[in-house]
Amino acid sequence: MGNRAENLQMARQFIQEKIGLICSESSIYETAAWGITEQNAFLNQVIEVETRFLPKDLIKIILEIEETMGRKREIKWGPRLIDIDILYFEDVVVKMKKLIIPHPFLQERRFVLIPLVEISPNFIHPKLKKTNTELLKECADESLVLKKNE
Repeated sequence: MGNRAENLQMARQFIQEKIGLICSESSIYETAAWGITEQNAFLNQVIEVETRFLPKDLIKIILEIEETMGRKREIKWGPRLIDIDILYFEDVVVKMKKLIIPHPFLQERRFVLIPLVEISPNFIHPKLKKTNTELLKECADESLVLKKNE
């Protein structure tokens, strides 16, 4: 929703200010909407962040950033200004009511795996014991993922 590129830029700025140093960032990719497909295409990007926060504290800050940016959680997979997910937290596995790390669906989504492989191709998924590159090769999702010209 809104200016998608500006929303990503604002999210990166909040992450840098409130969470920690952005160490690397993928290109930006455009994909058809996931879940509820009758909405505008999404822009996706993966960033790597160095943080001092533990996962339980990190998710609280992320939700605050989304709320500050105007995110309303009304319809699952519906239109939204921003959606910030934790894909990995080093090789830590977390299973809490409101947080699962690694992200439970990352291996099923090309729009996540393509930018993830761009910045971290050889990282090994701590539960599946496969690299991000291997996960992408095995991914059954056939969605079109287009790299945006910068």
